[in-house]
Amino acid sequence: MKINTKKSLGQNFIFDKNLLIKISNCIKSKTTNSIIEIGPGLGTLTDFLYKKKYKQLVLIEKDKRFIKNLKKKFNESKVEILNIDAINFDYNINSLRHSIIVGNLPFNVSVDLLYLWTKYKNWPPQHDKMVLMFQKEVANRITALPKSKSYGKLSVVIQSRYRIKKLINIPSSAFTPRPKVDATVLEFTPFSDFGLIDINKIDKVAKDAFSQRRKKIKNNMSNYISEINDLSISLDLRPEDLTVLDYCNIAKSI
Repeated sequence: MKINTKKSLGQNFIFDKNLLIKISNCIKSKTTNSIIEIGPGLGTLTDFLYKKKYKQLVLIEKDKRFIKNLKKKFNESKVEILNIDAINFDYNINSLRHSIIVGNLPFNVSVDLLYLWTKYKNWPPQHDKMVLMFQKEVANRITALPKSKSYGKLSVVIQSRYRIKKLINIPSSAFTPRPKVDATVLEFTPFSDFGLIDINKIDKVAKDAFSQRRKKIKNNMSNYISEINDLSISLDLRPEDLTVLDYCNIAKSI
């Protein structure tokens, strides 16, 4: 099947069989798991997911041009194919308990989707793991540690709810069409204990802190001076000096 990719949908496909096997091998599923694939496209990764153990395989594809081919290739009762925007799907329903979310995410909506999966009011979520591909620069921001240039609001918010592991670096040459940047596959495992802290408060505190990252926190976190003092955090530090736990503790105190 030959289809022209749509730049507006951030479509970049992988056809290298060895690389697809390597990505697929990162997904350890059981018969109790549902696998949810975001943007299966031509079904190149789906071919390998289809052979795994699972309770249900859910394919979410926004581009209707791929739907007919997907239904033809994966015509089986345990496979559900949905022609919808991934941002509008409810991933946190009981029927998807113990799910694994997988995807070569469209670069233009990857962060929006990640925030969606991070900001559930009820925590922990229904999914047990996520194995997702991001632009390398975005992956570096997600996994960045304190005192690094890439460390910021995105790092704090996502790391407050997930244990994150870098799995595979993928060169731009592996994609069709070839993007300008490399990609990285990350694994996300939800924490169960951080759900007690309001994620929107963590987001707000981190947003305020990194709005002027070169200033000391006594200037750009003036609304939280009392909480910061109570936690014995020096006001002469800069936003990138605070750990994720520091931000969580400040959010918990307000």
